[in-house]
Amino acid sequence: MSRKVWLFAVLLLALPAAVFASEAMPLKVDTGDTAWVLMSTALVLLMTAPGLALFYGGMVRKKNVLATLMQSFILLCMVSIQWVIWGYSVAFGPDKWGFIGGLDWMFLHGVGLEPYGDYAGTIPHQLFMLFQMMFAVITPALIAGAFAERMKFSAFLLFSLLWTTIVYDPVAHWVWGIGGWLRDMGALDFAGGTVVHISSGASALAAALYLGRRKGYKSELMMPHNLPMTVIGAGLLWFGWFGFNAGSALGANGLAVSTFLATNTAAAGAGLTWMFIEWMHRGKPTILGVASGLVAGLVAITPASGYVGPGSALIIGVLAGIICYVSVSVVKPKFGYDDSLDAFGIHGVGGVFGAIATGLFASKAINAAGADGLFFGNAVLLWKQFAAIAASAVYSFVLTLVILKAVDLVIGIRVTHEEEVEGLDLSQHSESGYTM
Repeated sequence: MSRKVWLFAVLLLALPAAVFASEAMPLKVDTGDTAWVLMSTALVLLMTAPGLALFYGGMVRKKNVLATLMQSFILLCMVSIQWVIWGYSVAFGPDKWGFIGGLDWMFLHGVGLEPYGDYAGTIPHQLFMLFQMMFAVITPALIAGAFAERMKFSAFLLFSLLWTTIVYDPVAHWVWGIGGWLRDMGALDFAGGTVVHISSGASALAAALYLGRRKGYKSELMMPHNLPMTVIGAGLLWFGWFGFNAGSALGANGLAVSTFLATNTAAAGAGLTWMFIEWMHRGKPTILGVASGLVAGLVAITPASGYVGPGSALIIGVLAGIICYVSVSVVKPKFGYDDSLDAFGIHGVGGVFGAIATGLFASKAINAAGADGLFFGNAVLLWKQFAAIAASAVYSFVLTLVILKAVDLVIGIRVTHEEEVEGLDLSQHSESGYTM
């Protein structure tokens, strides 16, 4: 047998081993992807503190500004610790019955600096954990807008800890966790429309109904005390949302660019739409209206951002501006519930619309890992989105009521009449935001 034939035979024998070795090679960290997700993690942190803190803080009365700021900042501390000890394991750990993750990753046992292929193939597993931590932090902070100016601080801490563990962590597992039943069903949520906005929005409505109205609601003026603060917060939210959405691509790649563009387009479209509707409805446009509109657009585009192009994003933004304006300016006054800072009206309603819009506008031409929606020939996705909306909204609403009742029975949940009149800054924290 010639030398060439022998060489060819050796190569044939070696080929399967080489292929097997290639398949068995550990995933490697990509420094570009890691840098982008690190930056995105910081951007999402910025959304809570100071972004949401300032956005909400400017809209309350001056006697409650520090208490409102405190809620966002303390959640950044508390949920960060909860996430490390057990939250991440419950949300993303090895699946149990399609409902929650197990406790295998408590205290981040087994969550190291190597990539974990099921969640993040090119970034360290700990970085994925950190990125998801910031979502867990901001979600209960959003709910606080519904019961602003009337919940005891001790009750807020206990409620938020229980809510994050019992509501947020399981819903995150359903939608994003390996083995989660909504994920396996094929429902789409790119960056948190279901996990963050629908869950917090439904819970916000439950909280507003359970705690009841603020003293003097509808009989006293309860105007925002510092709109420049709110506008700065809105700008920080818009800025941080690029990490929220584009960061969910988990890499510095074309999908992140597409998501970034969709996010900005929807926010701009919703802000303009809200302004023009308010101008026609009330006679004058307001900066609070523009800020509310752009946030509504950001909420609505979140679940769809990684699956739609700029044209679809603009339509979603415009419709979000209309729908959320009606929810806040028409529906809420008609029914009379005191959703203080419109957590339900914007995050709940906008999140539901965004999940439906994902079922309409999603396209595999944008993201092959997703699915086509109704307008691209696939009606099945829309029904899956409805199932995800119903499951997350009902679960969040009911469990929130249970948690509120339990906290109320144990330590009491609402401040006294005198404490509410005095303001939460003094009654809960012995501080004053302004010394005149």
